[in-house]
Amino acid sequence: MGIDTVLWSKLVTGMTLGFHAIFATLGVGIPLMIAIAEFIGIRKQDPHYTQMAKRWARGFVISVAVGVVTGTAISLQLALVWPNFMKLAGNVIALPLFMEVFAFFFEAIFLGIYLYTWERFKNPYIHWLLTIPIVIGAGMSAVFITTVNGFMNQPGGFTMEGGQFTAVDPVQAMLNTATFSKVFHVLSSAYLTGAALLAGIAAFTMLRKGVTGYHRKALKLMMAVALLFGLLNTLAGDVSAKFLAEHQPEKLAAAEWHFETESGADLILLGWLNAEHKIIGAIHLPKLLSFLAFGDFKAEVTGLNEFPPEDQPPLLVHYLFDLMAGVGFLLLGISVLYFVFVFWRKRNELNKWLLRVIALGAPLALIGVELGWFYAELGRQPWIIRGYMRVEEAATTSPSVIILFFLFLLLYIVLGAVSIFVLRRMFKTTGEGEHV
Repeated sequence: MGIDTVLWSKLVTGMTLGFHAIFATLGVGIPLMIAIAEFIGIRKQDPHYTQMAKRWARGFVISVAVGVVTGTAISLQLALVWPNFMKLAGNVIALPLFMEVFAFFFEAIFLGIYLYTWERFKNPYIHWLLTIPIVIGAGMSAVFITTVNGFMNQPGGFTMEGGQFTAVDPVQAMLNTATFSKVFHVLSSAYLTGAALLAGIAAFTMLRKGVTGYHRKALKLMMAVALLFGLLNTLAGDVSAKFLAEHQPEKLAAAEWHFETESGADLILLGWLNAEHKIIGAIHLPKLLSFLAFGDFKAEVTGLNEFPPEDQPPLLVHYLFDLMAGVGFLLLGISVLYFVFVFWRKRNELNKWLLRVIALGAPLALIGVELGWFYAELGRQPWIIRGYMRVEEAATTSPSVIILFFLFLLLYIVLGAVSIFVLRRMFKTTGEGEHV
């Protein structure tokens, strides 16, 4: 029996993307939290906010370091595991990949200056200004790499001749129809995840060690940011759904188990399929899919059966989509609930059950990021470049891909263990102002 190199190629890249997504998301989201905290600390002359910025910056360095290693691993795997993809699309995606690296170096240079110039300026706003290129660099890294993913979903900016991409316009390829919705969703979810993580850490620490002024301020600040980006992330999800309805209807149909084209289509939550693809035990929200897709309760939504079976995404993506959306709404709900308690004076926003829910929001946010990316990638199947190259055509035929899988698995186990160890040592409590 031969080795299924396509399956192993998917496994090695899926594992790398799953590991990288966490650190890349935090690498985009945390700089904005650092900038906000330092700015408020300067404005209010409150050392607690300044301490937040210092400590979050120290933790951020770890995510940057691991993100560099895993990002490099992805670049290596593109050449080793997906050689046919690079042969076809390499001249199209070279520019955004280069620009992503440039944005990272831009961020890293200013991050180094930022870390080593605390209290070196008479005017503290000068030091705070250093956070701006860090935030921009981190955000632009996400933008450029997301345009590559957008191109894989909505390829353009080239002419197909003799099985090759010619007359390539890399800028047009980057500014494909998928770019806006994907970038909006990626950035809003990154900032939401960063805020949810830091709020969760503050809540968890208060549950273990009691309430302090530092933690109370950190929690309130991050919950405010989470509320803002929770709302923006919901809007981004709506934009993404409308994009899919127009440009990738098979992906939306698979996510919603919408098999037959119809007007006034129901939104289907959860449930399962029997052998005849009949939906059992699901929650049907009448006509809501039509509204989600086109802003019209009577709009016609294309069914999955309109597409050949070999071009249909796996139906598993329904669960990924539901859980991803569920996490997003839950994080938004938690932030709304927190401020209901803040402004409803008869309640205590720092009661233990609410703190437990906020603390639970931190791992849920990270899980939501993973679910979102796996939905994005699996929902494009069976294509690696939609309409032009299938996954099995792009994958390596070398059996050595199995060795690569276990080598990278070992690398990520070591990186994960070292990251946890270093972060625990770095943020070991040394006093109230030194709590995470």
